[in-house]
Amino acid sequence: MQEEASEIKKIVTFGEVLMRLSPSDNRKLLQATQMDFFFGGTEMNVAASLANMGIEVHHVTNVSNDIVGEAALSTLRKYGIGISAVKKVNFPLGLYFLEVGSAMRSSQIAYNRLNSCFANINPDQVDWEKVLEGCNFMHWSGISPGISEGAYQTLKAGLEVARDKGVIVTADPAYRSNLWKYGRNSHDVLKELVSLSTIFIGGVREINEILKTEFSEDEEGFISASKALIAEFPKIKKVFDKVRTSVDASWQKIFAQAWNGENFLSTTELEITSVVDRIGTGDAFAAGLLYGLQHFDDEEALSFANAACALKHTHVGDVNLVSVEEVMEVAKGKTDGRIKR
Repeated sequence: MQEEASEIKKIVTFGEVLMRLSPSDNRKLLQATQMDFFFGGTEMNVAASLANMGIEVHHVTNVSNDIVGEAALSTLRKYGIGISAVKKVNFPLGLYFLEVGSAMRSSQIAYNRLNSCFANINPDQVDWEKVLEGCNFMHWSGISPGISEGAYQTLKAGLEVARDKGVIVTADPAYRSNLWKYGRNSHDVLKELVSLSTIFIGGVREINEILKTEFSEDEEGFISASKALIAEFPKIKKVFDKVRTSVDASWQKIFAQAWNGENFLSTTELEITSVVDRIGTGDAFAAGLLYGLQHFDDEEALSFANAACALKHTHVGDVNLVSVEEVMEVAKGKTDGRIKR
């Protein structure tokens, strides 16, 4: 991979910061007497990974105005994420509880975010003109507009400003059926927000959800679905997708594919036979892609994203903390895991 000479500007992410509570050593909650905690959240995970890779990144969110919110802010600072657009408000920080599965036992998650500080965000709290000044990428996921009317309206306002400023918008329109309880139709909202985006991070399943189509999940189906998506939303120029095969909770296989408007691209499959933590692996893919698109051509960016995703499976927590060098090694085929001395 050869890094392309280009002007690197800041990236802006928007989304909820959550506290994750999880028993250690694959215990179930009913066995636990204590729990580890981490701060994460889909878009914050992307921001932290990018900051770790040396990219200037700013996160837009609310945190609670208490010791928990201050701890979350401290974590954002530790990761190197810009917090000038983070507001402290008098609502609690969202939580989720995770039981980490193993072998044939699936991991399980329970959320406590209904009246969180992020659920109570509103467009008046964010000066998007200021936030997006000097920005060349903005990233969002479908989780955020599913949380509340305020989160949806705040994100929409940001995407409209991004459109007017010519900012590249990456959309990861993940659908979560346990959200969308506030009265909006998920299909209508995601279509609207995707229409304001430039790069789509998702596959046939997500495209079928948005277009109400039934494309097959093979290579031909992916290409046809991508072309249909671009025809429906002309602002979308490229589609990038992570494809996962789950043998069991501890054994995963992943590869990536893309349609860049002209060509189909794909990577070799990477196999993770001893998964440490699956949380945040999709976010690691998105962050790897955002980094790659600023440094490499589309094919190299896709390989970099796939390698970043694979490496996230190997350590605990929501955030991918591997270096650019580590990702590059895996992207180039070094997967033996030999000790470095």
